[in-house]
Amino acid sequence: MAAIQCTLRHHHRDYYSGPSSHMYGSSTNKQRIESWCSIFRKGRSQFWMELFADLRDAGYFNGSHEHQCLLRYCFGDVIQKDLDECVGLWNSHRIRPSKTASCPGGVPNELYYLPHRFDSRDCGFQIEQTQLDAFPEAHLTRAPCGDANMQEYLDFAMQRNHLQKAEYWQSATELYLKLKIIIQL
Repeated sequence: MAAIQCTLRHHHRDYYSGPSSHMYGSSTNKQRIESWCSIFRKGRSQFWMELFADLRDAGYFNGSHEHQCLLRYCFGDVIQKDLDECVGLWNSHRIRPSKTASCPGGVPNELYYLPHRFDSRDCGFQIEQTQLDAFPEAHLTRAPCGDANMQEYLDFAMQRNHLQKAEYWQSATELYLKLKIIIQL
């Protein structure tokens, strides 16, 4: 990521250009986002980590490429829905937390769209698609499961067995276990 960031900002002539566009190590400037991430982990992501650990501990997940694809396929939309809900709740809360290390200053959308309110500034810049094309590792896969062949096979298995995509974690877990049997993983 550092190489991509440095290369994309190579031709800019500001404080954040070239090698200065990325830094390693801890930063006191990241307190807000680190605090938000801590709150997010306690309130949301810990549940998912424990659910997936339970699947692993019960012998239903072994970390193989196929198991990872199946997990993404079954849970991807449900997790995205949970993330969207989390962002919506956080951005709509009425009480604005103070700017301290223990609590994020402002809500995420305000931090992003209105950085001046938080003694910050927008460091974004426009780039051409051709610049991004120079980094094949930056391309996101179009297959939600991470593998186009596996995606096609799982879509086929769903259709053939009259299964529907999950909407909640419980139905995603059931779908995962059913497909695991159907595709003999």
